[in-house]
Amino acid sequence: MDAVRLIVTSRRALAGSGGAPQVMAEVWQAQALAQAIGSRLAVAGPPELRGEALGLTELAGRGCGVLSRPDISVEQLRAAQLTELGDARQALLCLGGLLGEVGIALVGLACAADDETTYWQCMEAIDAADESRDRVVQMLRRLADRGEGVPEREAG
Repeated sequence: MDAVRLIVTSRRALAGSGGAPQVMAEVWQAQALAQAIGSRLAVAGPPELRGEALGLTELAGRGCGVLSRPDISVEQLRAAQLTELGDARQALLCLGGLLGEVGIALVGLACAADDETTYWQCMEAIDAADESRDRVVQMLRRLADRGEGVPEREAG
């Protein structure tokens, strides 16, 4: 499936998630998708994005690592459904939006956390999502420098 479609699906699932376990599962899914997109860009993306894309892969992997893996099958794993990137700029714009929403959802979970473990898990996941989003913004800027013209309001 195309990256943008998977990102849109993730955004809808995150917005529609209810309790903390469901939100955490969607956050994990989003980070796994960011990791897959970063990996794909690192291997087959524009050459000027490959270093930043590798960094995105590592950061998103850290975001998955601080969270418990949800009990989902491979068929339910959106990252496993990624078959093509499509337009790199559009995919990165959408991914940046998803990562921003992930951060907001995690702030809400951290504020409502009943225990210190959940709170710190959210804090680490917020940090990973924020750093991943920063990488996405850097890649958008590199594309703009290349001449694909990303307006500043979209990039940051």
